Amino acid sequence: MTSTQSRQPPTDRLMNGAEYRESLRQYNPRIYVDGELIGPVVDTPALQPGINALAVTYDFALDPAKSTLMTAVQANSQRTVNRMLHINESTGDLLNKLEAVRLLCQETGCAQRYLAHDALNAIHQVSARIDDACGSNEHRARFAAYLEDVQTRDLALGIAMTDAKGDRSKRPYQQANPDTYVHLVERSAAGIFISGTKAIVTGAPYMHEILVMPSRNMDAADADFAVCCAVPVDAPGLTMVARPAGRPGEKLEHGAALFSRRYGQSTAVLIFERVFVPWERVFFAGEWEHSGAVTYHYATHHRHSCIAARAGFGDLLIGAGALMCEANGFDPGRKASLREPMVELIKITEGFFACGVAASVYGTRDEHSGSFMPEPVFANIGKLLLSTQIYDMHRLAHEVSGGLIVALPGPDEDHNPATSATLAEVLRANPMVPYDKRIEVARFIEDLSASYQGGWYSLISLHGGGSPAALKQEIWRHYPLGNKVELVERLLDRGVLHDDARPITRNRQPGRCCDAGCSPPGQAMMLPLPYTNKGEENQ
Repeated sequence: MTSTQSRQPPTDRLMNGAEYRESLRQYNPRIYVDGELIGPVVDTPALQPGINALAVTYDFALDPAKSTLMTAVQANSQRTVNRMLHINESTGDLLNKLEAVRLLCQETGCAQRYLAHDALNAIHQVSARIDDACGSNEHRARFAAYLEDVQTRDLALGIAMTDAKGDRSKRPYQQANPDTYVHLVERSAAGIFISGTKAIVTGAPYMHEILVMPSRNMDAADADFAVCCAVPVDAPGLTMVARPAGRPGEKLEHGAALFSRRYGQSTAVLIFERVFVPWERVFFAGEWEHSGAVTYHYATHHRHSCIAARAGFGDLLIGAGALMCEANGFDPGRKASLREPMVELIKITEGFFACGVAASVYGTRDEHSGSFMPEPVFANIGKLLLSTQIYDMHRLAHEVSGGLIVALPGPDEDHNPATSATLAEVLRANPMVPYDKRIEVARFIEDLSASYQGGWYSLISLHGGGSPAALKQEIWRHYPLGNKVELVERLLDRGVLHDDARPITRNRQPGRCCDAGCSPPGQAMMLPLPYTNKGEENQ
């Protein structure tokens, strides 16, 4: 396997998209796609839409119009890093990460690389937590060295958290087949060996490294399953079984997809068979008491990021819906039957995004690491809203667009001399919008919302980052219900004293309206979004 040093870029700087693509040639992962063992990832057509999406995260960081938002200066090293690899040092960082992810997903639908940000922040927090518990600095130092390497080489990281899980009614140590969870099988002076299976690993084939994390709270009997480490994608013993990126499994009778031919996402099942991990890349192994903390921290960061990602997707639906109204010959400002669903689509998108903004503004400083964490109630409410309302977003886009988006003749007819002229004449609506522009928008909406890709967006929004049940559990766990109960009891002059034994008053928090409460120190600084209109840029 190629050493880390030989994979170092020529200079300590951010890569661009082309350099990212070329960097993938330095790795030789074992990957199966559609039953075939593939060659170089960067030359595999089925993975190009995913590689394109990752390349955008690199190019945006070097774009002068976007770099202020897409990069950050890491305080400990004073290095300018891609924001997807930045440890949050303020509530302003949380706001800027939110806007950066939305900007990326406006372009790509799902930028994928933001999962690295969420995992790095979670591991940063738990490394400090473990050291504080045992009175050492070992875990902090180990993670700091790894983070510096990742930031120096500007790596793309895949996150392997969800285990195959086996029989979900049983704990990891109770599974008939222990390989349904990734687990520790051997320790040595040089490192550890791990085996097991991770599922639903986003973008795994075109990442540089994989961060392995536990997927649940463990107990003492599950200690061997409490493993967190970093593994190169071509580590001996690691096999990936991946889906193509874009629109797999769908015969494109109607021509190449207008959006998902360019951007998409692969997911993979990762099979570890005695994969060796040196100690410098092991963040914990067996410290089961902290497995719940790392999953909670990661989930909160990731749900916060998911809010921004789906807001970016909502922007695509809003823009395409408005274009379709225009192409059909209607002005939503004048036609209430179109204005109302458009406003509803806007309300949904900006409503859950507002929860992300609130989670940023009310973010708090972690007591162990000093980094900043989104406020969990707002983060989970925002994720819960988008999880369930993604289906309404698709419905509303369909409502304003009409059935033509799935009933148009295919692109081959655009060049059929026997029919093309007639179709262009009779299927044109607004005289100011040419036929080809109308059908282009219609096919774009079909690709986003009524194709394999549309179904993928729905399902990944519903379950990605945690199911609705998990989100509701976290909201209930963290919401200060006790404050509300005691408010009413005070108004009723009951004189009931707070009692931690009462379930409904157990969870109490300081108020969100004063500096003595949970207002973070300092002023959140939000960077301006880059221009998206070339005309505005020149003004």
